[in-house]
Amino acid sequence: MSPSSQWLAQLAQKQHLLRPPVDLNRYFDPAFTTIGTQNLTRISLGPVSLPTGQVLVRDPLVYLRRDEQPYYLHVPPGEYDTEACVVMPTAEDCARYAAVRVRFTPELAVRFEEALIGHENLTDDLEAGDFFGFNVDSGLACIADTASRDAFCDFSEHWYRQHPNGNLYDDYFAALFRQSYLDAPAYQRRDGDWLNWQIPGTRYHITMFQSGFGDGCYPVYFGFDRQNQLCQLVIEFIDVAATYVDDVD
Repeated sequence: MSPSSQWLAQLAQKQHLLRPPVDLNRYFDPAFTTIGTQNLTRISLGPVSLPTGQVLVRDPLVYLRRDEQPYYLHVPPGEYDTEACVVMPTAEDCARYAAVRVRFTPELAVRFEEALIGHENLTDDLEAGDFFGFNVDSGLACIADTASRDAFCDFSEHWYRQHPNGNLYDDYFAALFRQSYLDAPAYQRRDGDWLNWQIPGTRYHITMFQSGFGDGCYPVYFGFDRQNQLCQLVIEFIDVAATYVDDVD
């Protein structure tokens, strides 16, 4: 559903308030090996399929449903690499995924704006750095589009018909996440922190990954290049500088 002209007019007035308070490029620039006190690295999570370009970011186990709408801006259709910026583990904590990105072109993003569906309430009082975001209730997030969303729902519905008393994570995905750890243990816990999954019977890949510190609400941003072309999508799970400020002596 396309946003109304009234909503777009409201967005034009308030869009500057919905931009990220930090430079998201730093999370993926290899020149930045630290932010604040935290050591960073970047890892590939494999391909994500966006055949229609109508993209959405959701908790795959709770909110990847047929009625979930994509963002009103469409991305170039295709298959792209998913990469994560990882806060490296310490003696006190495991690796945490601070941000996840998909690049649609090699161009540098010079501006980021929140990815929106087109019916958010923009009449509320907004302040700089506010966001609408997406909800996580299972500790996981994923990037999909409307075609892979529907294929996931087809698979899930079929699976539950075959396993009416089953649990999709415990009885299906848990073993795949553990295998992901065995195949690529770097920056994963033993039960697995990410999974690149090809939906059975399709060519579509969905990458599922840990959502930073777990359940919560997280912002998604589109990046635009100097020609004002949409060039990337970034999920921010952890504002590293602000979150770990108490670690500074």
